[in-house]
Amino acid sequence: MINTKPLLIAALVAATLPALTACSPTPTRETVGEYTDDATITTRVKTALVEDPNVSAMQVNVETYRGVVQLSGFVDSQANAARAVNLARQVPGVQSVKNDLRIKPAQ
Repeated sequence: MINTKPLLIAALVAATLPALTACSPTPTRETVGEYTDDATITTRVKTALVEDPNVSAMQVNVETYRGVVQLSGFVDSQANAARAVNLARQVPGVQSVKNDLRIKPAQ
């Protein structure tokens, strides 16, 4: 008689392995916890920009991936760009800030 127990165990492992690896992070995909942390960081950076009277938060986009904040959009001056970067760096959990802000041309 054939022992089916090892075959059954192998089948169960093969069936559950994809489900277990689907939850693991990859270089291009965050875990649920990382996504939640990044959403919190984005909200805190955006709030800091809104509360600052010099930076036009409506024209600055904030995106966060694994603690790295990317600022993009437009500001009135280089000083406001530097201010936005400094505000973002002060938020807890921020690993680094990528500055893709552009200075509005004089009108």
